[in-house]
Amino acid sequence: MTLLDVQGITKTFQVPKGRLRALDGIDLRLAKGETLGLVGESGCGKSTLARTLMLLERPDSGTVRFGGVDPFALRKADLLRHRRRVQMVFQDPYASLNPRLTAADIIAEPWRTHKDLYSSARERAARVAELLHLVGLRPSDANRYPQEFSGGQRQRLGIARALALGPDVVICDEPVSALDLSVQAQVLNLLNRLQRQLGVSYLFISHDLSVVRHVADRVAVMYLGRIVETGTTAEVFGNPRHPYTKALLSAAPTLRRTDREKKERILLTGELPSPIDPPSGCRFRTRCWQATDVCARTPPPVSVVDGHAAECHFPLTLADAAR
Repeated sequence: MTLLDVQGITKTFQVPKGRLRALDGIDLRLAKGETLGLVGESGCGKSTLARTLMLLERPDSGTVRFGGVDPFALRKADLLRHRRRVQMVFQDPYASLNPRLTAADIIAEPWRTHKDLYSSARERAARVAELLHLVGLRPSDANRYPQEFSGGQRQRLGIARALALGPDVVICDEPVSALDLSVQAQVLNLLNRLQRQLGVSYLFISHDLSVVRHVADRVAVMYLGRIVETGTTAEVFGNPRHPYTKALLSAAPTLRRTDREKKERILLTGELPSPIDPPSGCRFRTRCWQATDVCARTPPPVSVVDGHAAECHFPLTLADAAR
């Protein structure tokens, strides 16, 4: 069942040097109970897409559907109810929590707006204790302040806050990048357990491919405001069909010596183009080792093989991906 359906959304911003195209025709789908990993270089538009799905930015064109409903057409009470369905876990567990509030106040803060969820202080306190236990904290932690928690505990608190309204979709914007490696694994395992337990869907934004490989069911690769490749995690990592995806995977570190010996490191030449004036045709052509004249003249078609899509004139074959 498709829970989130994004079709052709665009978003531009006025900047001193012109119009910056942050999103330029994004297509995306997220099923119920699924984790979709969104990867790409800094500045490619990942956070703008997240803000748009959170209704913090309105797209210039295109459609967004949550359960078949256009959230940008909702007003007042309907819009307020919809906001419960989509919540976010932020990158920085230190900056995203108010140091003046206790853990209980942080978790309960959304209920000050959504007053119909719990009618009494006793119900709210019971739910706070339940959420703390759910994310691996103690109910006795309710009266502690954020500065009394470690980084991993703070992120658990942020996850509890995101779950307070019972969302259908949680957008995880680099949720473990600020944590130590051992703590990262704990938080990722927590997110996986919560998904199995609650049936929530995740849009997992990250630049760390090893993290995405661990948590995602499907992967979308983003480059300069476009989704250039989508597919199952196994397909995208094992058989990348877009040259940019192959370059990203070649740069990912690995601890196994046999993998390092087999891997061909691809060094992209040229500078990352500006989203204010992106290249004609294929946006990746100025850095692509197999670009030809047609790549400059014509936007690339989307090639789909068994649900594995790549936006490229010359999508890689399995033999190309293995080299």
